[in-house]
Amino acid sequence: MDAIAELIWVGSYGSTSIDDICEKAGVKKGSFYYFFESKADLAISAIDADWQVRRGELDAIFSPIVPPLERFRKLTNFIYRSQADGYKKFGCILGCPLFALAAEVSTQEIGLQKKIQEILDYKRAYFESAVRDAHAKKLVNAPDAAAKARVLFTYYQGLLTEARIRNNLEILKDATRGAFELLGVKHTEALAA
Repeated sequence: MDAIAELIWVGSYGSTSIDDICEKAGVKKGSFYYFFESKADLAISAIDADWQVRRGELDAIFSPIVPPLERFRKLTNFIYRSQADGYKKFGCILGCPLFALAAEVSTQEIGLQKKIQEILDYKRAYFESAVRDAHAKKLVNAPDAAAKARVLFTYYQGLLTEARIRNNLEILKDATRGAFELLGVKHTEALAA
């Protein structure tokens, strides 16, 4: 699962063959087919396994005990560190693996597309809870938390995609300020921090 995740994220789903996966993982092709019917089945399992790790990290970032606006600062820091680590390891900014994969296969691999959509919806729910809590504390005016969360989620994903396209980590540095501007945060101390 680690082999396919890395090969797809660094390269692409289409250019990654089962032979490539087996070679990277150090397993025989017969072993692959013993556990998985197809590359898509392996990719779904790999995405799900990675999500179990990421979900714990996002649970901590978006914990209700963390002030709502601080959650977005923590998210920005987490994204920046993750992308910087990827850059050190692979020599390029990789962006969001789910968005990169979904853009490539969403019209071809329906099972894979559904798994990605499920996880993205879950991630967007974190944003919605933070927006709802910020609105309840009168830090922002966002009576439709779901709509505002979709805008913010798209903003972060857009930054990750642009950082990947331009291979430029600096694009991610000021994400919190942009998120606060989209939220309409008026308090200058919130924007400056």
